[in-house]
Amino acid sequence: MQLPQQLLDSLTGVAGFDREAFIRVHESGEQVTSVRINSAKASIDNRQPAIEQFLSPRSAKISWSSNGYYLPERPAFIFDPLIHAGAYYVQEASSMFVEQALTQTTDVSQPLRVLDLCAAPGGKSTLLQSLISADSLLVSNEVIKSRAAILEENSVKWGGANVIVTNADPTAFEKLPNFFDVVVIDAPCSGSGLFRRDREAIGEWSEQNVDLCYQRQQRILSAVLPSLKEGGVLIYSTCSYSKEEDEHIADWLMDTFSVGSLPLATEASWGIVETQSDKHRAYGYRFFPYKVRGEGFFISCFRKQEGGNSVVKPPKKSLLQKASKNETVIIQPWLLAGAPVQLWKQKEEILAFPQQLEKELLTIVDNVYVRRAGIAIGKIAGNDLVPDHALALSNIINPATVAVTLKREEALQYLRREEVSLSIGQKGWTLVQFEHYNVGWIKVLPNRINNYYPQGWRILKRGTADSANENS
Repeated sequence: MQLPQQLLDSLTGVAGFDREAFIRVHESGEQVTSVRINSAKASIDNRQPAIEQFLSPRSAKISWSSNGYYLPERPAFIFDPLIHAGAYYVQEASSMFVEQALTQTTDVSQPLRVLDLCAAPGGKSTLLQSLISADSLLVSNEVIKSRAAILEENSVKWGGANVIVTNADPTAFEKLPNFFDVVVIDAPCSGSGLFRRDREAIGEWSEQNVDLCYQRQQRILSAVLPSLKEGGVLIYSTCSYSKEEDEHIADWLMDTFSVGSLPLATEASWGIVETQSDKHRAYGYRFFPYKVRGEGFFISCFRKQEGGNSVVKPPKKSLLQKASKNETVIIQPWLLAGAPVQLWKQKEEILAFPQQLEKELLTIVDNVYVRRAGIAIGKIAGNDLVPDHALALSNIINPATVAVTLKREEALQYLRREEVSLSIGQKGWTLVQFEHYNVGWIKVLPNRINNYYPQGWRILKRGTADSANENS
């Protein structure tokens, strides 16, 4: 399918645009595969060797990412138990530049309140999880319910306790004026930056769609900017090349709100093109796939110059209640000793959330629809815990928890939610591990083993990890 002539014409004169190179790279059929390692999990016990083996000597480091790597070819990710364990995330290399946007504009060693507004499927949210401190808060939001479920799954796999997954329209955050230190908006866009990866996007592109996206981006920004505190940082990005959705939005932002543009430092070898908007000379950074090893991307950062700090108070009554002393006694042996978390109860479910973020948790729960907060621990049945899958994948689980190590084919059987035949002497709840990474729970009974891998997450495809070039 040919590239839209109107798009090519509209990019004439844009800094860094080379028409012939642009056409050539889209006709090449080249695909770039990149992943980002979950450093919090890789550093535990003996997990690092598994990641090093997965990456292989031919994997290359992504220059602007601490934990991003290019792979020499695309493996069958769905048949790799490590991805289901949250050991790594398959993320487009250009979008990992959000790391530079955050760390160059914000002191990530300090406690922060961060909102990832358009977060599904979770690439940028899991990246943000890895960058912020343990006493910071990340709110990962997605307005579309089905996509919010995928976001929740990927957030659970990453394992952090300081994350709240919400499913709300951007206007919901108007209830939280001056609340966030950082707002990240990877805005819905016309998608021209994805043409090489998604050929169907070519047929869906039109100038009319660019205009609609420009208007939608304005609505989203107008709704959420009040929730950013004075001095806070807005990180705005798209996967569009069009100036209407990039530089023009930057000028509109500076016309409409009291924000200042923030430049970012890049290296010439990265191939990223620095741009400035026509009216206010706002800084932007555009990624062309013939200049960088990645897909089309645009990012721009702003600091809010007025608005004050948070004035939102937590509610006097909440949907959440603190777990009882008896419930806490039952759960504590399952948790990492000294884990600084408070146990909460919503209906029958127990969850763990950082103690120092109690005010933030109650405020978010009171104002925005929450799908999941912190780590779901499980439910109490009598004097026992029925553990949640999220506890198995979390970074707060007791490392002394009884576990069994599965071979690759056994792990794939488990991930398909099939019966797993094992010889285990000890009865009861048992962690399933692959290459020292936790994958989920089984329950060993006198005459059988029950598989508790989540029904909706199970692998449906048939095949093995040796299947060639299958997309995840």
